[in-house]
Amino acid sequence: MDSLQGKVIIVTGAGSGIGKSSAELLASRGAKVVLVGRRKEVLEGVARGIRENGGQAWSCATHIENKDEVQALISWVNGELGTVDILVNNAGSASKTLNARWIEEEEWQQVQDVNLKAVFLLTQAVLPGMLAQKNGTIITVSSLAALRPNLLGGAAYGAAKAGVRNFMTYLHNTFRNDGIRSTCILPGEVNTPIMDNRANPPTQSIRDNMVQPEDVAEAVLLCAGLPARTVIEELIVAPTFMRDISGDLELSRWKGAPADLSAK
Repeated sequence: MDSLQGKVIIVTGAGSGIGKSSAELLASRGAKVVLVGRRKEVLEGVARGIRENGGQAWSCATHIENKDEVQALISWVNGELGTVDILVNNAGSASKTLNARWIEEEEWQQVQDVNLKAVFLLTQAVLPGMLAQKNGTIITVSSLAALRPNLLGGAAYGAAKAGVRNFMTYLHNTFRNDGIRSTCILPGEVNTPIMDNRANPPTQSIRDNMVQPEDVAEAVLLCAGLPARTVIEELIVAPTFMRDISGDLELSRWKGAPADLSAK
């Protein structure tokens, strides 16, 4: 993985979970990692840990669904560290209401903004630099919910993750001959804080058998570190053990329903 030495990498959702693990792993391979998220103090804690272990890291609190803030972020990175070589779109958000019958428009839109619109904005912002140097990698962490949507992740989350998968395929088909690699990683259930939003949050024993954040980080490292001549177009990372989710699905069906209906 010497190919990552000195590379400028942006990782979104870097304060916890997959983003944190990915940032730490990429930095350990010599990359200059920019940690992006909403909570400055959390990001700085991760960056401090990376620096204490000999890595290079910077923290930038950014609302990535806001175009002006995204443009400011990329301008700062270009000016201070150089052209972005690798963008890891990892930030994600799930709705609390999972059934399309009950979800409000505002909540639906918020999920689309974080999971889909933000990926578009960041990609659009880094593409000019990557195209100019005829080299760049865009890795997006989608979800198996893009392929197998159900009530666990919810209607809004599955739709957004399917949209971002489509967008990454578009990027691959459009810019591959310009030296741009586009990869979509689709994890199954991962033991991250997003699980706390489930209608029936999994017990620790169940979470222990899920994919762990560091497992997906290894997939990110693989996709980022391969020679520029090779691209992994799409990668599924799933738990080995299948669990019974029938009870969870039924609870999810009624989460957020009007009280007079959910009691029936």
